Amino acid sequence: PAVHGESVVLRILRPDSARIGLKGLGFEADNLANFNRIIRRPNGIFLVTGPTGSGKTTTLYSALNDLNTPDRKIITAEDPVEYAFKGINQVQVREHIGLTFAAVLRSMLRQAPNIILVGEIRDREVADIAIQAALTGHMVFSTLHTNDAPSAITRLIDMGVKPFLVASSIQAIMGQRLARVLCEKCKEPDPAPDPKMMRLVGISAEEAAMGSIMRPVGCAACDGTGFRGRRAIFELMVMNSEIRDLAFNRASVSKVRAAAVRGGMRSLVGDGKIKILRGNTTPTEIANFAQVEGYDPSEVASA
Repeated sequence: PAVHGESVVLRILRPDSARIGLKGLGFEADNLANFNRIIRRPNGIFLVTGPTGSGKTTTLYSALNDLNTPDRKIITAEDPVEYAFKGINQVQVREHIGLTFAAVLRSMLRQAPNIILVGEIRDREVADIAIQAALTGHMVFSTLHTNDAPSAITRLIDMGVKPFLVASSIQAIMGQRLARVLCEKCKEPDPAPDPKMMRLVGISAEEAAMGSIMRPVGCAACDGTGFRGRRAIFELMVMNSEIRDLAFNRASVSKVRAAAVRGGMRSLVGDGKIKILRGNTTPTEIANFAQVEGYDPSEVASA
């Protein structure tokens, strides 16, 4: 209710979007190989981070759909259950009757699951139970609202989770965003890409000359927008001994990020850069959705 009338937000769910294959999410080949390997580990925690509407649920559903075989028992705790899957035990959280994430998680552990999905880690109680599940032989998938993958470690510690539990239980953390994809029907080569945008996303003149920088045009197929559909950009941080030591010692996000990059993590911008050079999206899209420092939307709007 607002002063001048009701304000309503309508979220339309597409049943088919939850069944996008892993290859359809936007992974580059190396990230897809790492992702496939991690989700098949017998225990540990795999976190997907990002703001609301960044595709976290779709990514996790796609992973569960890929893992959903008769020999695996999968249980989820969700609020709400957005899509129903055959062969997966999905539980709707109902906090008003005491059926909280924590209560569902405790019950799950008595059901002998192989894989657990917790819709979101919202507080220390849920985090502690999820970590306990991971340390006792279960693979746990969940989400956190953080800006990037390295920030998830400090977020859990700030919640009150002991650093040694964070360091020992997490297998990997993946940050993601959704960027619009250029319409294949009308996109065209960009003869003069904005130099500032190219600089913000780290594309040199030499790389641009060797790549395929495209721009939106607009046609009937895309309703004049120049874009059709969205694909994710990812940064996949796989835990290694250096990152675990940093987590144990409560290191800053910048130190964790530097260690992750040394360990092979490609940033959101770096992943977006590949898609720009391939002609899938634009520098402005990546600068916007990857929250590049120095990006000012008003400059684009007035250009």
